[in-house]
Amino acid sequence: MANSRLEERVTRAAEATLAEQNYVSAIDVLLRLGWLAPSHLALWRQGRVECLERMVQASLGKQSTAMRTLHTWATQRGLTPSEAAYMARTRDRRRLRFSVSGTPDIELAYRTHWVSPDLSARKAARLRAATSHPPDLVVVAPVNEWTCSRCSTTGNDLLLMQDNEPHCLRCAQLDHLVFLSAGDARRTRQAHRASRLTAVVVRFSRTRKRYERQGLLVEPDALEPPPTAVP
Repeated sequence: MANSRLEERVTRAAEATLAEQNYVSAIDVLLRLGWLAPSHLALWRQGRVECLERMVQASLGKQSTAMRTLHTWATQRGLTPSEAAYMARTRDRRRLRFSVSGTPDIELAYRTHWVSPDLSARKAARLRAATSHPPDLVVVAPVNEWTCSRCSTTGNDLLLMQDNEPHCLRCAQLDHLVFLSAGDARRTRQAHRASRLTAVVVRFSRTRKRYERQGLLVEPDALEPPPTAVP
């Protein structure tokens, strides 16, 4: 009986997500069930926790039931499986781990996105490209003084969290990037596309109790104006 209720909850969560975005993943379901907090998901994406399952507020038995239910529901609905690459927001872009056991079949189940067959081939291709694209690094504009775990430099400059430890931009090999302040969406999009390496700069707001985007770090060449076309 308990499993039946859980299966109904998983199905409702999957249906609602599919209706919103034309695809659904295990992470989407975990978030909608309330088992996974967005803040914990962010920590995992930053490579600061061993695996996603340790962040989920439900037993491994319930998680397994949810995963089986999602797979059965998606198959019955005729959804198309598409494997997504989940890479950490770390300098080495390591592959993120989902399960405690690391079993390949379980890892694949988590990486699978179930896509609506009603989605056009062009949109499906864009979705695959977006979900497999390496994520931007996240650099923190600190509120307090900190010390680099590698070179022991102390200060209030930007830092990158790597393996749950702060690194200065020089040690993280990001000190060649330049800061583009938020505010000009068009210029930000252009610089993001032009830069081979980017990092989102965030700062913790004590009043709102959350990290807020301040701008983007990009390669200097990405800020150069595009050449004027010859008539």
